[in-house]
Amino acid sequence: MRSVIIATANIGKFVEIRALLENVFDKFYSLRDFDEQVSIDEDSELYAENAMKKARKIGDRFGIHTMADDSGLEVKALGGRPGVRSSRYGENDDERVTRLLGELKGVPWEQREAVFKAYLAFYLPEKDRCYVFYGELRGIIGLERHGQGGFGFDPVFYVPELDKYLAELDMEGKNRLSHRGKAIRAFRTFQA
Repeated sequence: MRSVIIATANIGKFVEIRALLENVFDKFYSLRDFDEQVSIDEDSELYAENAMKKARKIGDRFGIHTMADDSGLEVKALGGRPGVRSSRYGENDDERVTRLLGELKGVPWEQREAVFKAYLAFYLPEKDRCYVFYGELRGIIGLERHGQGGFGFDPVFYVPELDKYLAELDMEGKNRLSHRGKAIRAFRTFQA
């Protein structure tokens, strides 16, 4: 049986990643499945380093293959913010979106370009090996929230080629084009 820890306590992220890997692994764990909470200080300015640090620490502690991602939203008009600090941009998704919309108030549509970036680290504790995979999705930050799906900044992330916001897509549709979906597909190619 192939088991994997998806090193997140974020249920939305766990469900998305698990859906993309259901025929690769037999058993999935999130950080919520362990009584012991392992403290990880994601203090690097680089997504890949944070993802590797998290995957290694969790994988070594529990002795199970571990997948960790560090991802973020980079908005051109904000000089790349919130970037690597996207998850710390507020206390919860609603606060983060409200802050983002507030900081972009008055910025015209054509200057609201953004990119979601995801770095996915896969760690094999028995070999002390870590592999990193990357994916990105370009779009525009909307003027207001749209849709009910997804999590994080999905309600304000507009995808021009679909003429939809990420939160308007079902999970399968989002996973086909999202930054995290692309990183996981790169991992699956590596696995083949």
